[in-house]
Amino acid sequence: MNAMGVRWTADQVLALAPDDASRRAGSKLGTAGPWSGTGRGEGAVWGRCKGSGRVPYRTVVDTTGPAYLCECPSRKFPCKHALGLLLLQASDGAAIEEAAAPDWAGQWLTARRGHAESAVRKSGGGAAGGPADPEAARRRAERRAARITSGAEELEQRLADLLRGGLAAAEQPGYGLWEETAARMVDAQAPGLAGRVRELGAIPGSGPGWPVRLLEECALTHLLDRAWLGVDRLPAPFATTVRTRIGLTAPAEGVPVRDHWLVLAQYDAADARLTTRRIWLHGTTSGRTALLLSFGAAGRAPRLALPVGAVLDGELTPHAGSGRLRAEPGEQFVPVEGPAAPPPGGPVGAALDAYGRALREDPWLDSWPVTLSAVVPARAEYGWQLADADGREALPLTPAAQSRPGLWRLVALSGGAPVTVFGECGHRGFTPLAAWSPETPGETVPLI
Repeated sequence: MNAMGVRWTADQVLALAPDDASRRAGSKLGTAGPWSGTGRGEGAVWGRCKGSGRVPYRTVVDTTGPAYLCECPSRKFPCKHALGLLLLQASDGAAIEEAAAPDWAGQWLTARRGHAESAVRKSGGGAAGGPADPEAARRRAERRAARITSGAEELEQRLADLLRGGLAAAEQPGYGLWEETAARMVDAQAPGLAGRVRELGAIPGSGPGWPVRLLEECALTHLLDRAWLGVDRLPAPFATTVRTRIGLTAPAEGVPVRDHWLVLAQYDAADARLTTRRIWLHGTTSGRTALLLSFGAAGRAPRLALPVGAVLDGELTPHAGSGRLRAEPGEQFVPVEGPAAPPPGGPVGAALDAYGRALREDPWLDSWPVTLSAVVPARAEYGWQLADADGREALPLTPAAQSRPGLWRLVALSGGAPVTVFGECGHRGFTPLAAWSPETPGETVPLI
């Protein structure tokens, strides 16, 4: 419950969980039994939860962030105690009464919100973002660009050697040579190229048809290499996209957009080095689609978590490049009552057109966010697909989407009737992330 009287539902709280284990553990704590000293007020909820130790853990959630604080040793955000506290509140509006915050909760809330207000003042004054020594920053940027150019030239030679020797030879050296090449790209401070090289190394072991996929990815990597080597001659927007793909982060310097944002989806992707959380938002007034990225070390959940289906009042600042989808959130997101209708969508053909236009701006794009309206999940010879209600066109689901429980949730929601589906459209197919039925258009059903 925040100051405006909005309480998250149990489904929205569970959607915040970083993994299934946290979801199950938090559900067990969503009753009054283990809790004492609970209270709520001014956009926060707090309480003490009995754990394995002698002293109960003190937990507080600032729903205007949202942000979480708990004394437990868990490195997950939110932890099971924060989830349990929110589930207790979601189960019954009278389960946690309004009260004045105790000192331990009030001090943290005051410090957190004071920091947020300070950040807003600084950004409003235009003082943030400038380097302390512009000349030193320019010299560092030039040295890094020279190292990246050296790495790109070396990678070009590596790709030429691969094609000269034939793709069949790609299986022989094993993964070690690719990993060595990726390490050299890291030394060249080109993490984007390093990531693409690691993907190249994994393709020979990816099953039937790998030579075709390897040739496609080599072509895209060559294209990125050549684009970097001629980046000074490219149009400014495309040059920004190339720098982003190489690994030079574009600053969030667009015009901030204040809106009521519907949280469409949230999911994590992890590799051996990093956990990346992707959060999709839709501006109910501006109509913009925005992507928030949050990162955590390997095995640790990123801190930023937003409840799927909630409508939040807040400000986003877009980054440059790659369709300007990525944005940085402001310091506060306040839950509000408001329309939670799905984003306006279209047929399958319109989604493919949108993906094609996005590829024209960014050829290395893996997928593009689209909303399909009036589509029906149907089983085809090669797997599941989403088809227009009139059967004119259909999009196959990605192999990963066909193995997730969310597929059966989508099939059950549809029941053979048209539904609205938001997801990512890419060259491997469509990944459904959220759906709405015509009977309950205000209820967002998470599919991942």
